[in-house]
Amino acid sequence: MRRSLKRVLWASAVLIAASSVLAACSSSSTTTSSGSSSAAAAGGLKKGLKVFVIPKNLGNPYFTTADSVKSGGAIAALNALGATGTETSGTQATPASQIPAIQAAISKGANALIVSATDPSALCPTLNSAMQKGITVVTYDSDAPSCRNLFVNQASTAQIGTSEVDLLAKQLHDTGDIAIVSAAASATNQNAWIGFMKQELKKFPNMHLVSIVYGNDDPTTATQVTQGLLQAHPTLKGIISPTTVGILAAAQVLDTPKYKGKIALTGLGTPNSLKKYVSDGTIQAFELWNPADLGYLAGYAAVNYASKTITSATGQSFTAGRLGKFRVGTDKTILLGPPFVFTKSNINQFNF
Repeated sequence: MRRSLKRVLWASAVLIAASSVLAACSSSSTTTSSGSSSAAAAGGLKKGLKVFVIPKNLGNPYFTTADSVKSGGAIAALNALGATGTETSGTQATPASQIPAIQAAISKGANALIVSATDPSALCPTLNSAMQKGITVVTYDSDAPSCRNLFVNQASTAQIGTSEVDLLAKQLHDTGDIAIVSAAASATNQNAWIGFMKQELKKFPNMHLVSIVYGNDDPTTATQVTQGLLQAHPTLKGIISPTTVGILAAAQVLDTPKYKGKIALTGLGTPNSLKKYVSDGTIQAFELWNPADLGYLAGYAAVNYASKTITSATGQSFTAGRLGKFRVGTDKTILLGPPFVFTKSNINQFNF
């Protein structure tokens, strides 16, 4: 993957903006803007909006980074815009755990919801009800295409899927049995990425996808399914895990004399969680965007939409604070930018 100037600038910004990003996540944490100067500077945006940030689950370091004030995530953006930001969700990455949090936010008078969807359809009755009440619904990280106003996409879906296969193919010299450790079987983003992985694998006829397993973004489950993979497929040569929880669990399983250096691992992970495994050779390369930037952009998108300064129409544009100007693309989607590849040569430059 080619590095662009944008990535270099992004890397510098991470060092400044994400110095303390993996703080523990409470069941519901609210931070309200204490000043009006930033909101006034926004020009034309409503102040005092009640915005609920609802990740797939609480306690997941990825979403702590995406959402928190300390990392410069979604609630930091909402503060800057004079809104009241509340992070809330269930503890499991399932619709049954997430839907009650969405319903509670609606009952508390939400003006906007920022949701990472655990399922592309199961949330829709609740989200459609919210939109019928005039509540803005913005999805981020994982989409529910038929029941939201906007989707803030972390990177090109095709690029994520194809690049992860390319990273693994390079390590395996284009040959060997591989498997995928995904999050939930219903996760929109995971399934879309896997779809592009399967297409990309057609370029490597000597690489064979033998299994896809689901860790449900739960460390214990992800560990168990990874162990099950290794037992069921003794000839396995590589694993892709497009989920920060899954890749960490897989790295911990592979970081043993039995597997280290024998089974390649790549996917999506945070630098802080994987530095040890890159340093000791368990992982050669993996990728991710800056989760804090994703949440920050979603915060600006939600407030702009709720303020009616943008619509879902293609070509609508707005400025998202430190990140600059963005446009609404096709399918009511706003694209953050390309992922960044982390290796032993650069991983220590990052702190998130």
